[in-house]
Amino acid sequence: MSRTRVVVVGLGPAGVDLLLPVARDEIERVQHRFARTGRHPAVAELEAEGLTFTTFDAAYETAADFDALYPAIAAAVIAAARAHGEVVYAVPGNPGIAERTVGLLRDAAADDLEVVVVPGLSFVDLAFTRLGRDPMTGVHIVDAQDFVPSAAGRAGPMLIGHCISALVLSDLKLALLDALAPDTPVVVLQRLGLADESVLEIPLVDLDRVVTPDHLTSVFVDTGEHTIAGDVARLVSLARRLRGPGGCPWDAEQNHHSLTRYLLEEAYETVEVLELLPGAAPEGEADFDAYARVEDELGDLLFQVVFHSILAAEAGAFDLGDVATAVHDKLVRRHPHVFGDVDATTADDVLANWEQIKKSERSSTSLVDGISPGLPSLLYAHKLYRKAASVGLEPDPEADGFVAMTNALAALRTADDPVQAERALGDLLAGAVVVARTRGVDGESALRGWAGRFRDRFVRMEQLAAAEGLELTAATADRAREFWARS
Repeated sequence: MSRTRVVVVGLGPAGVDLLLPVARDEIERVQHRFARTGRHPAVAELEAEGLTFTTFDAAYETAADFDALYPAIAAAVIAAARAHGEVVYAVPGNPGIAERTVGLLRDAAADDLEVVVVPGLSFVDLAFTRLGRDPMTGVHIVDAQDFVPSAAGRAGPMLIGHCISALVLSDLKLALLDALAPDTPVVVLQRLGLADESVLEIPLVDLDRVVTPDHLTSVFVDTGEHTIAGDVARLVSLARRLRGPGGCPWDAEQNHHSLTRYLLEEAYETVEVLELLPGAAPEGEADFDAYARVEDELGDLLFQVVFHSILAAEAGAFDLGDVATAVHDKLVRRHPHVFGDVDATTADDVLANWEQIKKSERSSTSLVDGISPGLPSLLYAHKLYRKAASVGLEPDPEADGFVAMTNALAALRTADDPVQAERALGDLLAGAVVVARTRGVDGESALRGWAGRFRDRFVRMEQLAAAEGLELTAATADRAREFWARS
């Protein structure tokens, strides 16, 4: 029985000058040649010598994902070998390092299928030479395209290969920022062994900003004692999987606008459980049952932030790492009394500085330009008063609060048309917000707390009525007041 033969050869990390002689001999000897990709310097140089290859570059454009692509390539190589008796299959670098198709071919080897692997020089060899590091001292070699699961739980020096695109670099940066500071140095190695090779050290935060990646790009970073691919990175990886091929159809259909209702719902639900905490929390004895609910709702809210960040990354705008960096930098700018030479000894001084910095950042002519009119009215009024207070226009709690509410209540009693009543009610509520501010209370939260207590009372009243066999629709006014009192 004749045996089908696949000869796998390593093309090395660069041009034909780094191609091992034994690999060149096999490429020249075997007439039917395949290459995983033609985007490799050695392939171009060999074809210039008249040695042609069939490549699988088109398959990269049509495959749903790498899990579908690599088995398809291996199957095509085996089918060609069965048709021709023998083929050579060329892969970048060393076939024994980070080549999933080679592993699949080896697994397929059988009595009638021989798979011979001819080694080659790897990008790893050149990378450690350029870095001046000995891999025997302990370095993790990780695939950037599968970084989160492959690097999870690891720490220390890492050489990260296959940094083939801007999206891959963004994902890599995000995962690293989960554990490392934005200014952590990383070394970007590109086109090693070629005339235009580059070895560049940059801050981590700039990884996907200043680097134009290609299929010959790798990154080195030493994380020290910091473990990579922590909880937030795992959540982002999960969200991407839900959006991607083979994921969740509902997640795949969403866009920024369709998700707004869920963001709003999760925000309100988070506020609701936060209000269940003791007023002085986190001081005092912790209510762990209430905190468990807070943890759950904060997780739901965080997922909305992650989801919108992923959608933005798909549009090429920003990712979660950029969001984290932006808010970090903004907080540093807005705390010059901590990170600069500005004096601010009281909370009022801090707020005054904060509002002026925000106005300068937005290049606006008014401090109130940044307040969204879409906010709930009590919160909107609270923010307006806060802006006024930042420039010394703090409303007087007596004149603008208690007296204003007394006058507004009198006007409301005597109002004889809806317009007068609405204006008086607005004055009454505005006065209440002034008083709330002087007591350190948020009016929106206070009204929401009252609504929660009212709801609980209503439920208790329904239970009392049911216990007495009385339909509430049939209750008299006196009976209703009795139930309200008892609830």
